[in-house]
Formats: sequence, structure tokens, C-alpha cells
Amino acid sequence: MPSTDSPAPSGASGTAYSERLHVPLRWWVQATMLLATVWLAFVVAMPPWVASLLAGGLLLATYAFFLWVGSAVVTVRDGELQAGRAHIATGLLGPAEGLDAAETRRVHGVDADARAFLVTRPYLKRSVLVPVLDPADPTPYWLVSTRHPARLAAALEGSGSHPGA
Repeated sequence: MPSTDSPAPSGASGTAYSERLHVPLRWWVQATMLLATVWLAFVVAMPPWVASLLAGGLLLATYAFFLWVGSAVVTVRDGELQAGRAHIATGLLGPAEGLDAAETRRVHGVDADARAFLVTRPYLKRSVLVPVLDPADPTPYWLVSTRHPARLAAALEGSGSHPGA
């Protein structure tokens, strides 16, 4: 699958950052190998056409799931952060903090706030934590998985993500 991570230059149609959170290639390979094994187990227990039909259905369902999970896009464009289907004006956000794997695990686990908005993926170990400063919004922060936390945080800072910027 081609990478669609493209931190765009500032001013390129207002997009400061864009990244698709696609599923890694190794998941596709591992799923294919697992389902080939399932097909082999089926083919010794039932007619080959039934085994192929069942294994093919499982393969299609698995691939559809991977496409759905990997369809989330994170963008910073025209003064707005979009993560998946949600979006928020960057003027309502505090300073973004890029997190490494250990910090992401801590914020996503032990120090998690149940009110936080999460766009996380298990195959991405790093993230960006962005506090929400809007007093009318009960969400304390957004935690967004990314392959490039420093670039995403810089794009948010460059778009005026906190007062005084």
C-alpha cells in the first residue's frame, strides 16, 4: 500500500499536515498467511469449493476491516484539526505535545481521562496530546495516533493552536 503521509508545505491549499493511519503491511501479510492456513484446514474437512468459499469470505471480511480501520485521516488545514470524522478549530486548542511510545501508553492507560477524545490505532505507538481550551467543551484533550508526532505538533503550533501564538 502506498504511503499517504504527506506533511504538506504551508500554504499548499491551506493544508499544513495530512496523514492516513493505514494498517501496516505486516498485518496484511500475517492475515493472508493465517487465512491460507484456515483454508487448508477447511479443505481437508469439506469439499474444496465450500472451503474456498468460506476462506474467501473470511479474507474479504478481514481486508474490509483493515481498510475501514486504516481509513482514518489526520489533517491540519485552514485552522482546523481533523482526526477521523471529528474536527475542531485550532484556536480552541492548547499547545500540542508529541508523545513517544512510553508516554502514549501512559496517557492511553494509567493516566487516561474517560472524557478524552481518542483517535488511536494499536499499530501506531506514538501520538500527539492536544489540550482542549474551550470552556464549553467537556473534553479535556485529544489523543491522536501518528507516525510523525513532531511534525503534527509543529503543524498545530504553526496554525495558531493556542492563544498567544
